[in-house]
Amino acid sequence: MIDFDAYAAPVMDFIRARQSFAPAIVFALAFGESIAFLSLLIPATVLLLGIGALIEAGGLDFWSIWFAAACGAVLGDALSYWFGLHFKQRAKTFWPLSRRPDLVQQGESFFARFGIWGVAVGRFFGPARAVVPLIAGILAMPQIPFQVANVLSALVWAFVMLAPGAAVLKALGW
Repeated sequence: MIDFDAYAAPVMDFIRARQSFAPAIVFALAFGESIAFLSLLIPATVLLLGIGALIEAGGLDFWSIWFAAACGAVLGDALSYWFGLHFKQRAKTFWPLSRRPDLVQQGESFFARFGIWGVAVGRFFGPARAVVPLIAGILAMPQIPFQVANVLSALVWAFVMLAPGAAVLKALGW
């Protein structure tokens, strides 16, 4: 089991000390969170919520960090989509998906049920977040509808990840 606190504390401390790196770090976290294979190893959700709090507490620029998170998420999903499109059914045989056929099945069911909306909505549900774009690629969803859902949902997702932490601190007057 991964100890998320062991990863979160050093990242948060680094951002506090070197605020100019915040957008690049947030981009990398969102990108990793959106890649089908890396997302299982990167505790980005917890970190992004915490970084949201640092935005308010540390005087960081919300919009540049929001934009970095959205761009990272868009590129991560686009890469997962391309990977599925390129490798087709073979993508399911690569680690860690080969060990989690249930995750692939959930992604396929989710995508079959919701189609393009599944790409947008899937971004907000843990395990589906990184698998749905891969499944969209495997099933050869047309590129333009996928990318529209990808970009629009990434913009909303980035806001949802960062704004609560900033809003709570602002409401508490910290």
